[in-house]
Amino acid sequence: MNKLLTRGIAIAAILTASLAGYRIGAGAWPDPRGWMVSSTDEAAAMPVAPQKERKVLYWMHPDDDTDFAAEPKKTADGRDYVPVHDDEEADFAQAKPKVTPKGADGGEKKLLYYRNPMGLPDTSPIPKKDWMGMDYIPVYEGEDEDAGSVKVSVAKMQRTGVRSEPATMRRLVRPIRAPGVAKPDERTLLTVALRADSFIEKLYVNETGRHVTKGEPLFRIYSPDMVKVQVDYRISANAAGNRDDKGALQRLSNLQLPEAVMDELRRTRVPVISFDWPAPVSGVVMEKKAVEGMMMKAGDEMMRLADLSSIWVIADVAEQDIGQIRIGSAAKVSFRAFPGEVFEGDVTFVLHELEMATRTAKVRVEVANPDHRIKHEMFADVEINAGEGEAERLVVPVSALIDSGNRQVVIVDRGEGRFEPRPVKVGLRGDGYVEITHGIEAGDNVVVAANFLIDAESNLKAALAGFSESPDAEPPASMAPGHATTEKQP
Repeated sequence: MNKLLTRGIAIAAILTASLAGYRIGAGAWPDPRGWMVSSTDEAAAMPVAPQKERKVLYWMHPDDDTDFAAEPKKTADGRDYVPVHDDEEADFAQAKPKVTPKGADGGEKKLLYYRNPMGLPDTSPIPKKDWMGMDYIPVYEGEDEDAGSVKVSVAKMQRTGVRSEPATMRRLVRPIRAPGVAKPDERTLLTVALRADSFIEKLYVNETGRHVTKGEPLFRIYSPDMVKVQVDYRISANAAGNRDDKGALQRLSNLQLPEAVMDELRRTRVPVISFDWPAPVSGVVMEKKAVEGMMMKAGDEMMRLADLSSIWVIADVAEQDIGQIRIGSAAKVSFRAFPGEVFEGDVTFVLHELEMATRTAKVRVEVANPDHRIKHEMFADVEINAGEGEAERLVVPVSALIDSGNRQVVIVDRGEGRFEPRPVKVGLRGDGYVEITHGIEAGDNVVVAANFLIDAESNLKAALAGFSESPDAEPPASMAPGHATTEKQP
């Protein structure tokens, strides 16, 4: 019995010593003062501050600071996008606590809705964030008293590049462009033909395209009929004495004998058997059918002449543009054979019918060609100024007009960051401007850059007018939590 008791006491002592050694080795250490200090006591004496958790706002391209992503992704060459944390954005790090604005009576204004921070037509009845993690902006009752205007902060105007220009009165230049082909001036075309059968004894002008001057001999002919009429004239003149025979002279005139032959016949009363036929006008030989030695019948075309000092360019103008062209309008013509060179001309005629296949009208432009550089049948590009001579019109730059097809709007800059979308009626367009016939006046500043952003703000405000008027009504399905209004009013 004593042995069993002694053995139990020894085992208990061994266990107690083991537990004490474990505490000394694992959880306590000697203090310089001779005390044993445990880890729990030290932790209580020196608390450790927890590390602040960093929130990733978005991911950015490592080389392009304008390329963002809402989730981690890789570049085209396999590199990871760089995360951007909330403490790296000044707007988030310096964000101030939100304070509900006060009304005129000192009470807090009523919250209407939350709108998209980037100006998109997207709202929510409850707080939410966009795809980049940015909080939606609260809109309170009475913040914008003018329901027809939109207020934009100076910072947003600078970021988006809003720019305005005044509406002005100016002559609207409307260039109408059309393809064309060079043609000879039909008014200068002339056919050389004889009124009696004749033989060509000598052909002086024996090539097509040769330029001849008025009075220059074209060929030498012998015509029995013309000689017979000269003989009749001599007989009549001798029988009448010194009096002229008007009947014989008339027959000579009907045959259109050259003036030199008529003078010789009056002077000598001797018929001229063969004689030279002169060129009736100056021009270029467009066509030659006469051959030396051949007989030409009366009325046969021997040559065709044309004066090429003035050329016609026939332009094919589209049907929708033909109503704007006026006779006398200035035109610029460029030929593919002379790149970079422009010829000046004027519209002289508009054909009275359209081509059925192409729905185009023929417009004649007359161009000077003193050195005969322009050849007929050359292709040309024609630009007609359809606005010359017209009165000045109220115009704005084309970029100022927001045209959805059934709705035309310009954004009027009222100053101090306020903008008013104003419906207008438009007229003619041209030279980068559009005519405004109703809606604004001369001198009104209109937005010509970033106007779509302001128009989106205006449409958003108009779409939410009903929401602010019936605060007790339940929001529609599109305004329920988790949904956003994205419909844009026309």
